[in-house]
Amino acid sequence: MEDILSSIPWWGWVLIFFAFIAIKDIFFNRKHTIKHNFPIIGHFRYILEGIGPELRQYIVASNREELPFNRSERGWIYASAKNENNYEGFGTDQDIFSTHYIFINNAMLPLKLKEDHPNNLDPGFIACAKVMGEFNNRRRPFRPASIINVSAMSFGSLSARAIAALNEGCKEAGAYHNTGEGGLSPYHQKGADVVFHFGTGYFGVRDNEGNFSMEKLVQLVNENKEIRAIEIKLSQGAKPGKGGVLPASKITKEIAAIRNIPIGKDVLSPPSHSAFSNTQELVDFIEEIAEATGLPVGIKSAVGKLDQWKELASIMSKTKKGPDFITIDGGEGGTGAAPPSFADHVSLPWIYAFTDVYQIFLNEGIANRIVFIGSGKLGFPANAAMAFALGADCINVAREAMMSIGCIQAQSCHTNTCPTGVATQNKWLQAGINIKDKARRVNFYFTKFRKELLEMTHACGYEHPCQFTMDDVEINLSDQNLAKSLAGTFSYHKEKVPFEGVHVHKKDPNLGAIYKRKEVITKEAETKETSPHNKNQ
Repeated sequence: MEDILSSIPWWGWVLIFFAFIAIKDIFFNRKHTIKHNFPIIGHFRYILEGIGPELRQYIVASNREELPFNRSERGWIYASAKNENNYEGFGTDQDIFSTHYIFINNAMLPLKLKEDHPNNLDPGFIACAKVMGEFNNRRRPFRPASIINVSAMSFGSLSARAIAALNEGCKEAGAYHNTGEGGLSPYHQKGADVVFHFGTGYFGVRDNEGNFSMEKLVQLVNENKEIRAIEIKLSQGAKPGKGGVLPASKITKEIAAIRNIPIGKDVLSPPSHSAFSNTQELVDFIEEIAEATGLPVGIKSAVGKLDQWKELASIMSKTKKGPDFITIDGGEGGTGAAPPSFADHVSLPWIYAFTDVYQIFLNEGIANRIVFIGSGKLGFPANAAMAFALGADCINVAREAMMSIGCIQAQSCHTNTCPTGVATQNKWLQAGINIKDKARRVNFYFTKFRKELLEMTHACGYEHPCQFTMDDVEINLSDQNLAKSLAGTFSYHKEKVPFEGVHVHKKDPNLGAIYKRKEVITKEAETKETSPHNKNQ
């Protein structure tokens, strides 16, 4: 027998292997018609289908073709995060006549900063022009030290090492880090300002029956001073109006402790809140939380119907109460796994959602008392400039922040098999994340983003992005490629934001990221002491 086996040449073993596959496909396969009808060759169809996304991403698709982020967009984020050259040569390869293409109208003479201007020392410093909680006299108002921050992504959705890298990067960049609805984890506590976010599951602030617990929220805020604001999620762009299920198989001891949920049981996040059931109750709920914690309280929502938004604005106008900030999430979807029908069709894209909601509050005369936050593929300076021109005061980024720490847009967030370890709980996959290195990349991405946005701002003759008007940005409309200003397109002018100067922001005691502010102040003092002028004195 051994002699017979040893006499078979290598190609004979190959033929035997293929014969075995063919017999299996023809006589035992009961699931795949292609494999039955085309044994052996049919397997290549499934192999190519499996690696199709990679083939298209790296070989077939052009630089501007892919969605949700094309190769040029990803390349800019990667280069910025690695502190490499993020410029391009030989002119743009964008189709500048395409629908919805935006143009920023520069001034004939750009703004020239004075020698002692704060941005000459720190060209990446752009704080929010408004203060969260100032109008409603919250006990601990908050001015975000960065106009770009990390959007709601929870531990569980992202890996522990990814969350830790984002938080340390936010600390270095002076940005805040939104916890997402998975609760405050140890990985959110690496030094950055934190916006605590909760949804219908009330994870981290729920009682044993799954209801909201004010006592637990107050305790959480008192024990964690890095929490600077609280955000109530009404819905999100990926799956607005839909709850979710956290399978028992994914609930570890650590996740159970953070979220205050039982081990061994599926946990339901219902589509609606149990703490309130209408708009007036929402406003009352916000005020109760703000009174108990002293913090600014806001809401996050995707946008569809506008009747309840009008009701909210009316109540706020009459009572002088309500959310201190409003985060508008675009229906383009995000990091959350969702059914295609929701991700593709439910809720409005960000630009339509934001302009609809902003106009409601503008018409009620209360736009300036609210900090408006935009979230939906705004992590590029030109997109951010457009957002500020429309009335946004800050932007949150999710997928862009993920890319800064290594996400390659594999689009496997929902499978627990993320190859870069960013969106998976697989210990082996996330072991490749070097937290210190990725934190530096977050810092570089945010810093380069702000620096480039600031350069665009100065080119338009302004000191701060909040000064952009709706006449400063034009957008191509329809297939006729007619460019119109944002004011002409959306038929409103945003409310002028009160702005006294960047130097006022730098000295504001409500400014977030105290460590960053102290560092800059120290540098200013050192520079002043060692300047030639002082030496001559």
